[in-house]
Amino acid sequence: MNPLTQGATQIVVPMAAAPSDPRAAAAKAAAFAAIEQAFGQEVDFLKTLVRHPSTRGQTNGVQHLVAATLHAMGLRVDEVPVEPERIAGRPGFSPADWPYDGLFQVVGTLPAAGAGGMAATGGRSLILNGHVDVVSPEPVGHWTRDPWAGEVAGGRMYGRGTGDMKAGVGAMIYALKAVQAAGIGLGGDVLVETVLDEECGGNGTLALLAQGYRAGAAVIPEPSGLGLTRAHLGVLWCRIRVRGRAAHAGAASRAVNAVEKAYVVLQAIKTLEAEANRPEARHPLYAAVEHPLNYNVGVIHGGDWPSSVPEACTLEVRFACYPGEALDAVQARLCDGVLRAAAADDWLREHPPELTFFGFRGEGAVYDLDGDLVRAVAASHAQVLGTPLPVGVSTASDDRRFFQLYHGIPAVCYGPIGGQLHAVDEWVDLESLRACTCVLAGVLIDWCGVA
Repeated sequence: MNPLTQGATQIVVPMAAAPSDPRAAAAKAAAFAAIEQAFGQEVDFLKTLVRHPSTRGQTNGVQHLVAATLHAMGLRVDEVPVEPERIAGRPGFSPADWPYDGLFQVVGTLPAAGAGGMAATGGRSLILNGHVDVVSPEPVGHWTRDPWAGEVAGGRMYGRGTGDMKAGVGAMIYALKAVQAAGIGLGGDVLVETVLDEECGGNGTLALLAQGYRAGAAVIPEPSGLGLTRAHLGVLWCRIRVRGRAAHAGAASRAVNAVEKAYVVLQAIKTLEAEANRPEARHPLYAAVEHPLNYNVGVIHGGDWPSSVPEACTLEVRFACYPGEALDAVQARLCDGVLRAAAADDWLREHPPELTFFGFRGEGAVYDLDGDLVRAVAASHAQVLGTPLPVGVSTASDDRRFFQLYHGIPAVCYGPIGGQLHAVDEWVDLESLRACTCVLAGVLIDWCGVA
């Protein structure tokens, strides 16, 4: 099970979820055969995706590759910019302090088959959404393999973004390719979306919804370990600036070292984290998770010269919160906790830390397990893997919230097995990639219908 998917249980697939239409059964068999035949190509495609480094601001290369692939599949392809001024006032917006100039996202649309489209077939439309932005691989020297090579060994592919989430992107594209290769006409429109900025707030998916790219449901194949996550946490990013009083190192005893004063803030963050993780304070769905909320100090900058006492130190922290918690209230509680700790320090009482919330600002969410989309995923999973669908909760976040919380669009997260996400030697299990591709093809057929 993916480390971000915890507290796994199982749900029973209702018999009604099994396809009764013989056309659907035949279509699935043909699609699964097409996936098997083309799986080597799918692995090569994933390797090519990984070989396009796509850290924040560097995503256009991989987007061009995706656009060309979708165009070759016969989809209408739109290259869509992210325009912060169009989404700044919308729910779910993350206040980015980085530019989007020149960057684009890809939406490929395959209309429903047959004359009259969905209106004639009675089918349902579906979005397949995946992000192509990845986090930094640094320190590269700690990797045992080239993070941008997509090396295959022992049934796994290694590289930055293999698991999170270029394998999922490959699975959703090759699931649709298999449906096409099998000659199946779907009864509903399919939108294939590759977005940016998921790793730092989700403004990419928000921008597509704001520009009208919507459907009856959405599937996001994040690396969920071939299971379903019924809930994810909220996330806030915060920049904390601590001021000291600089001096030559020869006079350090009469100065105030900002890096040392930042330790007071670090201790306050760990105290707040311990308080938030008290068993009695937990969300019921996270009661069995050992440490659900992580307050992660991900970046620290302090000083610029060994013989100078640093005047300033900056921490960048990722805070987590439970579904249903109001982000403004969480933010106020965090500020209060840090400033109360600072008030106990003689220097920081007179020179309090400055807290600025920036970037990632995402609400937590709980997702319904009773809807048609979940039943379609559960039925397809049971058919492909022969086991009930595992269901857990995620200690991370994902872009589903934009669909369900703000637009009432049912959404699920179901993807392959991966490991070392955001760490050195990230990997994805290739057999799970094959299984995930089959499951997604089954969902396409069951949800959209056969025209």
